[in-house]
Amino acid sequence: VQLQASGGGLVQPGGSLRLSCAASGSISSINRMAWYRRAPGKQRGLVASLTDGGISNYADSVKDRFTISRDNAKNTLYLQMNSLKPEDTAVYYCNADGRSGSLRPFSHWGQGTQVTVSS
Repeated sequence: VQLQASGGGLVQPGGSLRLSCAASGSISSINRMAWYRRAPGKQRGLVASLTDGGISNYADSVKDRFTISRDNAKNTLYLQMNSLKPEDTAVYYCNADGRSGSLRPFSHWGQGTQVTVSS
């Protein structure tokens, strides 16, 4: 199972970006997908998560600005980021927990995509 993240870039404060994370390989099911981020000098932390049952969870710092969503048919996770702030600058990583085609549990990470918010 592989995760391919994309959509990062440079944006001005107040702008928007949409991140995507596509899961591929032998996948039986994905129970939970999530976005994490690591800002310079800080540890990686949860941004938002979404279960296959549709339950979402957000870090307080991004509530009402970010929206996590998922296309189950494409095994793709999205993060719509609006009203971006300089403190949102970080490398964003996607994570997926599920079971492979042979029903083995997995937890995989994408390669990370850089988001820079600056004027």
